[in-house]
Amino acid sequence: MNRIVLILLSVVLLTSSCSTKFGKIMKSKDYEYKYKMAEQYYASKNYNYAQQLFEDIFPYVKGSTRYEDMYYKFAFSYYYQKDYLNAENLFKSFVENFPTSTKGEECDYMRALCYYKQSPKVELDQTNTNKTMQLMQAFINTHPSSTRLKDATDIIDKCREKLELKEFKSAELYYNLGFYKAAAIAFANVSDNFPDSKKADEYKLLTIKAYYKYAEMSYEEKQKERFEKVLSECNDFGDRFNDSKYLEEVNKYKSQTNNSLKTLKK
Repeated sequence: MNRIVLILLSVVLLTSSCSTKFGKIMKSKDYEYKYKMAEQYYASKNYNYAQQLFEDIFPYVKGSTRYEDMYYKFAFSYYYQKDYLNAENLFKSFVENFPTSTKGEECDYMRALCYYKQSPKVELDQTNTNKTMQLMQAFINTHPSSTRLKDATDIIDKCREKLELKEFKSAELYYNLGFYKAAAIAFANVSDNFPDSKKADEYKLLTIKAYYKYAEMSYEEKQKERFEKVLSECNDFGDRFNDSKYLEEVNKYKSQTNNSLKTLKK
Protein backbone atom coordinates (compact mmCIF):
# COMPACT_ATOMS: atom_id res chain seq x y z
CA MET A 1 0.00 0.00 0.00
CA ASN A 2 1.62 3.25 -1.11
CA ARG A 3 1.92 6.42 0.96
CA ILE A 4 -0.90 8.33 -0.78
CA VAL A 5 -3.38 5.51 -0.16
CA LEU A 6 -2.37 5.39 3.51
CA ILE A 7 -2.90 9.14 3.86
CA LEU A 8 -6.33 8.97 2.19
CA LEU A 9 -7.33 6.04 4.38
CA SER A 10 -6.23 7.93 7.49
CA VAL A 11 -8.29 10.96 6.46
CA VAL A 12 -11.38 8.81 5.84
CA LEU A 13 -11.00 7.08 9.22
CA LEU A 14 -10.44 10.37 11.01
CA THR A 15 -13.47 11.97 9.34
CA SER A 16 -15.60 8.96 10.16
CA SER A 17 -14.44 9.03 13.77
CA CYS A 18 -15.21 12.75 14.08
CA SER A 19 -18.65 12.29 12.53
CA THR A 20 -19.44 9.43 14.90
CA LYS A 21 -18.33 11.50 17.90
CA PHE A 22 -20.35 14.50 16.78
CA GLY A 23 -23.40 12.31 16.19
CA LYS A 24 -23.21 11.11 19.81
CA ILE A 25 -22.91 14.68 21.05
CA MET A 26 -26.00 15.72 19.06
CA LYS A 27 -28.00 12.83 20.50
CA SER A 28 -27.02 13.69 24.06
CA LYS A 29 -29.66 15.14 26.40
CA ASP A 30 -27.00 16.84 28.47
CA TYR A 31 -27.30 20.41 27.21
CA GLU A 32 -24.51 21.68 29.42
CA TYR A 33 -22.22 19.16 27.75
CA LYS A 34 -23.48 20.25 24.32
CA TYR A 35 -22.80 23.88 25.16
CA LYS A 36 -19.27 23.01 26.28
CA MET A 37 -18.62 21.07 23.06
CA ALA A 38 -20.09 23.84 20.91
CA GLU A 39 -17.65 26.28 22.49
CA GLN A 40 -14.78 23.87 21.88
CA TYR A 41 -15.72 23.38 18.22
CA TYR A 42 -16.02 27.14 17.74
CA ALA A 43 -12.64 27.77 19.38
CA SER A 44 -11.03 25.15 17.14
CA LYS A 45 -12.69 26.77 14.06
CA ASN A 46 -14.92 23.80 13.35
CA TYR A 47 -17.77 26.18 12.62
CA ASN A 48 -20.09 23.67 11.00
CA TYR A 49 -20.32 21.52 14.14
CA ALA A 50 -20.41 24.57 16.43
CA GLN A 51 -23.28 26.05 14.41
CA GLN A 52 -25.36 22.89 14.63
CA LEU A 53 -24.86 22.60 18.37
CA PHE A 54 -25.59 26.28 19.01
CA GLU A 55 -28.82 25.99 17.06
CA ASP A 56 -29.81 22.84 18.94
CA ILE A 57 -29.39 24.35 22.42
CA PHE A 58 -30.79 27.82 21.71
CA PRO A 59 -34.17 27.06 23.38
CA TYR A 60 -32.35 26.05 26.58
CA VAL A 61 -30.00 29.01 26.67
CA LYS A 62 -32.40 31.77 25.64
CA GLY A 63 -32.85 34.31 28.41
CA SER A 64 -29.69 33.27 30.23
CA THR A 65 -26.45 35.25 30.51
CA ARG A 66 -24.95 32.99 27.85
CA TYR A 67 -27.53 33.78 25.19
CA GLU A 68 -26.00 36.99 23.82
CA ASP A 69 -22.50 35.57 23.43
CA MET A 70 -23.82 32.38 21.86
CA TYR A 71 -25.98 34.30 19.39
CA TYR A 72 -22.92 36.36 18.45
CA LYS A 73 -20.84 33.25 17.79
CA PHE A 74 -23.75 31.61 15.97
CA ALA A 75 -23.81 34.52 13.50
CA PHE A 76 -20.05 34.36 13.01
CA SER A 77 -20.18 30.58 12.46
CA TYR A 78 -22.21 31.28 9.31
CA TYR A 79 -19.92 34.13 8.27
CA TYR A 80 -16.77 32.01 8.60
CA GLN A 81 -18.39 29.34 6.42
CA LYS A 82 -19.04 32.06 3.81
CA ASP A 83 -22.80 31.75 4.15
CA TYR A 84 -23.12 35.52 3.94
CA LEU A 85 -26.86 35.54 3.29
CA ASN A 86 -27.71 33.87 6.60
CA ALA A 87 -24.89 35.64 8.43
CA GLU A 88 -26.25 39.06 7.38
CA ASN A 89 -29.68 38.18 8.71
CA LEU A 90 -28.23 36.97 12.01
CA PHE A 91 -26.07 40.07 12.52
CA LYS A 92 -29.15 42.19 11.86
CA SER A 93 -31.18 40.12 14.35
CA PHE A 94 -28.40 40.39 16.92
CA VAL A 95 -28.57 44.20 16.88
CA GLU A 96 -32.36 44.06 17.15
CA ASN A 97 -32.35 41.51 19.98
CA PHE A 98 -29.49 43.06 21.95
CA PRO A 99 -29.75 46.83 21.33
CA THR A 100 -27.52 47.73 24.30
CA SER A 101 -24.82 45.14 23.60
CA THR A 102 -21.20 46.24 23.39
CA LYS A 103 -20.99 43.97 20.33
CA GLY A 104 -23.70 45.95 18.51
CA GLU A 105 -21.28 48.20 16.64
CA GLU A 106 -19.30 45.23 15.33
CA CYS A 107 -22.47 43.43 14.25
CA ASP A 108 -23.72 46.55 12.44
CA TYR A 109 -20.45 46.61 10.52
CA MET A 110 -20.50 42.86 9.87
CA ARG A 111 -24.00 43.06 8.46
CA ALA A 112 -22.84 45.61 5.88
CA LEU A 113 -19.71 43.56 5.23
CA CYS A 114 -21.87 40.51 4.43
CA TYR A 115 -23.53 42.48 1.63
CA TYR A 116 -20.10 43.50 0.37
CA LYS A 117 -19.02 39.86 0.34
CA GLN A 118 -22.05 39.11 -1.85
CA SER A 119 -21.28 41.91 -4.30
CA PRO A 120 -20.96 40.17 -7.70
CA LYS A 121 -18.82 40.70 -10.80
CA VAL A 122 -19.12 44.07 -12.51
CA GLU A 123 -21.25 42.66 -15.35
CA LEU A 124 -23.98 41.37 -13.00
CA ASP A 125 -26.78 43.06 -11.06
CA GLN A 126 -25.31 45.38 -8.41
CA THR A 127 -28.15 45.38 -5.87
CA ASN A 128 -25.84 44.07 -3.14
CA THR A 129 -23.20 46.66 -4.01
CA ASN A 130 -25.73 49.48 -3.59
CA LYS A 131 -26.99 47.93 -0.36
CA THR A 132 -23.41 47.75 0.92
CA MET A 133 -22.95 51.47 0.34
CA GLN A 134 -26.21 52.30 2.11
CA LEU A 135 -25.41 50.18 5.16
CA MET A 136 -21.78 51.29 5.40
CA GLN A 137 -22.89 54.95 5.25
CA ALA A 138 -25.52 54.23 7.92
CA PHE A 139 -22.77 52.62 10.02
CA ILE A 140 -20.57 55.72 9.65
CA ASN A 141 -23.46 57.98 10.63
CA THR A 142 -24.46 55.82 13.59
CA HIS A 143 -20.95 55.15 14.92
CA PRO A 144 -18.94 58.31 14.13
CA SER A 145 -16.18 57.45 16.61
CA SER A 146 -15.73 53.82 15.51
CA THR A 147 -12.27 52.46 14.74
CA ARG A 148 -13.85 50.84 11.66
CA LEU A 149 -14.67 54.14 9.92
CA LYS A 150 -11.69 53.95 7.56
CA ASP A 151 -12.55 50.38 6.56
CA ALA A 152 -16.18 51.39 5.98
CA THR A 153 -15.13 54.39 3.88
CA ASP A 154 -12.69 52.29 1.84
CA ILE A 155 -15.42 49.77 1.08
CA ILE A 156 -17.81 52.52 -0.02
CA ASP A 157 -15.09 53.82 -2.36
CA LYS A 158 -14.55 50.34 -3.82
CA CYS A 159 -18.28 49.94 -4.37
CA ARG A 160 -18.44 53.29 -6.16
CA GLU A 161 -15.56 52.24 -8.39
CA LYS A 162 -17.42 49.05 -9.27
CA LEU A 163 -20.64 50.92 -10.12
CA GLU A 164 -18.65 53.43 -12.14
CA LEU A 165 -16.94 50.65 -14.09
CA LYS A 166 -20.29 48.95 -14.75
CA GLU A 167 -21.76 52.17 -16.20
CA PHE A 168 -18.62 52.75 -18.26
CA LYS A 169 -18.71 49.24 -19.72
CA SER A 170 -22.36 49.69 -20.71
CA ALA A 171 -21.55 52.97 -22.47
CA GLU A 172 -18.51 51.42 -24.14
CA LEU A 173 -20.63 48.55 -25.45
CA TYR A 174 -23.06 51.00 -27.08
CA TYR A 175 -20.13 52.78 -28.71
CA ASN A 176 -18.52 49.58 -30.00
CA LEU A 177 -21.86 48.47 -31.46
CA GLY A 178 -22.24 51.78 -33.29
CA PHE A 179 -25.14 53.11 -31.21
CA TYR A 180 -23.49 56.50 -30.89
CA LYS A 181 -26.38 58.54 -29.51
CA ALA A 182 -27.00 55.97 -26.76
CA ALA A 183 -23.25 55.82 -26.10
CA ALA A 184 -23.02 59.62 -25.83
CA ILE A 185 -25.87 59.77 -23.32
CA ALA A 186 -24.40 56.85 -21.35
CA PHE A 187 -20.88 58.37 -21.22
CA ALA A 188 -22.38 61.70 -20.14
CA ASN A 189 -24.25 59.92 -17.35
CA VAL A 190 -21.02 58.31 -16.11
CA SER A 191 -19.33 61.71 -16.07
CA ASP A 192 -22.28 63.32 -14.26
CA ASN A 193 -22.88 60.46 -11.81
CA PHE A 194 -19.21 60.29 -10.78
CA PRO A 195 -17.99 63.91 -10.93
CA ASP A 196 -15.15 63.20 -8.50
CA SER A 197 -13.82 60.31 -10.57
CA LYS A 198 -10.24 60.49 -11.79
CA LYS A 199 -11.63 59.62 -15.22
CA ALA A 200 -14.43 62.21 -15.33
CA ASP A 201 -12.68 64.18 -18.08
CA GLU A 202 -12.08 61.00 -20.08
CA TYR A 203 -15.79 60.16 -19.92
CA LYS A 204 -16.59 63.66 -21.14
CA LEU A 205 -14.18 63.24 -24.05
CA LEU A 206 -15.86 59.96 -24.97
CA THR A 207 -19.22 61.76 -24.84
CA ILE A 208 -17.89 64.27 -27.39
CA LYS A 209 -16.50 61.50 -29.62
CA ALA A 210 -19.80 59.65 -29.58
CA TYR A 211 -21.85 62.78 -30.35
CA TYR A 212 -19.41 63.65 -33.16
CA LYS A 213 -19.79 60.17 -34.68
CA TYR A 214 -23.57 60.46 -34.33
CA ALA A 215 -23.61 63.85 -36.10
CA GLU A 216 -21.17 62.71 -38.78
CA MET A 217 -23.32 59.71 -39.71
CA SER A 218 -26.64 61.58 -39.61
CA TYR A 219 -28.73 62.69 -42.58
CA GLU A 220 -27.68 66.13 -43.78
CA GLU A 221 -30.85 67.83 -42.56
CA LYS A 222 -30.10 66.64 -39.01
CA GLN A 223 -26.37 67.37 -38.97
CA LYS A 224 -26.48 71.07 -38.08
CA GLU A 225 -28.41 70.46 -34.87
CA ARG A 226 -26.22 67.49 -33.93
CA PHE A 227 -22.90 69.19 -34.63
CA GLU A 228 -24.09 72.10 -32.50
CA LYS A 229 -24.58 69.56 -29.69
CA VAL A 230 -20.94 68.52 -30.15
CA LEU A 231 -19.86 72.16 -29.84
CA SER A 232 -21.92 72.56 -26.69
CA GLU A 233 -20.22 69.51 -25.16
CA CYS A 234 -16.77 70.80 -26.17
CA ASN A 235 -17.46 74.16 -24.52
CA ASP A 236 -18.73 72.42 -21.40
CA PHE A 237 -15.54 70.35 -21.31
CA GLY A 238 -13.44 73.52 -21.43
CA ASP A 239 -15.40 75.01 -18.53
CA ARG A 240 -15.20 71.92 -16.36
CA PHE A 241 -11.78 70.50 -17.23
CA ASN A 242 -9.62 73.44 -18.35
CA ASP A 243 -6.41 71.73 -17.15
CA SER A 244 -7.19 68.27 -18.56
CA LYS A 245 -4.65 66.37 -20.61
CA TYR A 246 -7.47 65.76 -23.10
CA LEU A 247 -8.12 69.47 -23.75
CA GLU A 248 -6.02 69.53 -26.92
CA GLU A 249 -7.94 66.57 -28.36
CA VAL A 250 -11.25 68.19 -27.46
CA ASN A 251 -10.17 71.39 -29.24
CA LYS A 252 -9.48 69.34 -32.37
CA TYR A 253 -13.04 68.00 -32.28
CA LYS A 254 -14.25 71.56 -31.75
CA SER A 255 -12.31 72.76 -34.78
CA GLN A 256 -13.51 69.86 -36.95
CA THR A 257 -17.08 70.51 -35.85
CA ASN A 258 -16.85 74.20 -36.72
CA ASN A 259 -15.52 73.26 -40.16
CA SER A 260 -18.41 70.86 -40.66
CA LEU A 261 -20.93 73.55 -39.72
CA LYS A 262 -19.33 76.01 -42.16
CA THR A 263 -19.56 73.42 -44.92
CA LEU A 264 -23.26 72.82 -44.14
CA LYS A 265 -23.99 76.56 -44.50
CA LYS A 266 -22.65 76.68 -48.05
